[in-house]
Amino acid sequence: MMKILNLERERLAAYVRMQINHFFPTGEDAELGLIDVHLEEALARLERCIAPVRMWTPGQFDVLHSSQYCIFLYYLANTIWRREQARSVCVKLFLLNKALNAIDCFYEIELPEVFFIGHSVGIVLAKATYGNHLVLYQNSTVGKNHGAAPVLEDGVILYPNTAVIGGCQVRRRSIIAQGVSVISRNTEAGRIAYQGTAGELVFRAPAHDILGDFFRDV
Repeated sequence: MMKILNLERERLAAYVRMQINHFFPTGEDAELGLIDVHLEEALARLERCIAPVRMWTPGQFDVLHSSQYCIFLYYLANTIWRREQARSVCVKLFLLNKALNAIDCFYEIELPEVFFIGHSVGIVLAKATYGNHLVLYQNSTVGKNHGAAPVLEDGVILYPNTAVIGGCQVRRRSIIAQGVSVISRNTEAGRIAYQGTAGELVFRAPAHDILGDFFRDV
């Protein structure tokens, strides 16, 4: 069973409900009881996500670690949505994550079983396709363009202030360098995308396995 730091495990569901009621005092909401019902499944998904991350201790969740708590709130909302389609509690969990961690990550989005958030501030994620071993940093955006959504294959890294918009195929182990926008175009697998002239992309091979800096199992 995963160890929880800075809060007793049996108080975690009540802790989340207390935060929701503090930020969104809309009155009694019976759907908040679903947090207790689906907590263990959400924690199991979180444990699977934390285990391969090199910077984190496997089998350990710190509720005061903002990136870990951000991922936990997403998994909790997404799990409840999958199982119950309970919109009220899922919306409140989404809004709580937005209020605490400045991330826009809707509960209907299917993020992978393993991903890493460096800093959550300003991350905006649309309903797109997300591959495993995804890395996200602050102010990274994944968005649609005229209804077309990107496909991010396994091992994609989005560094700060990046954007992937529209019908893009972001190939396996693509790295989007800081400040680069990929709009309705494809990347090259295993290469770093830099911004070229006139909005074009320039691709270069990384000097080492950057994805391996983040995950133990790649």
